Amino acid sequence: MKCRRRLLVGLLAVLGHGIAVAQTAAPRHDAASALLVVDAQVGVLASVWQAERVTANLQKLVAKARAAGAPVIWVQHADNELKYGSDRWQLAPGFVPAASESVVHKQYNSAFARTDLDARLKSLGVSRIVLAGAATNWCIRATAYAAVDRGYQLTLVGDAHSTEPIPVPGGKDIPAEAIVTDLNTVFEWLSVPDVRTEVRTTADVAF
Repeated sequence: MKCRRRLLVGLLAVLGHGIAVAQTAAPRHDAASALLVVDAQVGVLASVWQAERVTANLQKLVAKARAAGAPVIWVQHADNELKYGSDRWQLAPGFVPAASESVVHKQYNSAFARTDLDARLKSLGVSRIVLAGAATNWCIRATAYAAVDRGYQLTLVGDAHSTEPIPVPGGKDIPAEAIVTDLNTVFEWLSVPDVRTEVRTTADVAF
């Protein structure tokens, strides 16, 4: 995927071996929320699994957040495969940040890595992140873990993130759908101290 990757390891989390623990409490929705749209760029969304559906869901999420008065923060990636300022680097058609909305520029998988995202969220009083975008196994995964490590409540929008199939040794591919399902399963069941995670569909997300 266009988010720069270093290693083809840890693509699918191992389930059923004591790593994930079911949550017993319902996720909170009273926390101040922000929508984080990761890498909704021309050169990213064009090649992901079910791109049209995912793009439409991202647009619905942006509209929902704006209607609720929740902050929308856009993340835009640049690296050797996605040159800063190029056509492929631009946000995909239909995605135009409002004047009041932040745009965070990154060069690593996590949207928190060497950016001021954490400071921006804190300045807005945000304690819950609604996360969507691409690519599932690179920038969405890294950003999700970075968010919970920093103590943010996390809602992963299960039908609003995607990726490409990933080739692995032996001439096989890990299907994109399997990668999406894996991450959704992990964050539905993940156990983190003092943090609740959940997975919701676009239709069910509330701000």
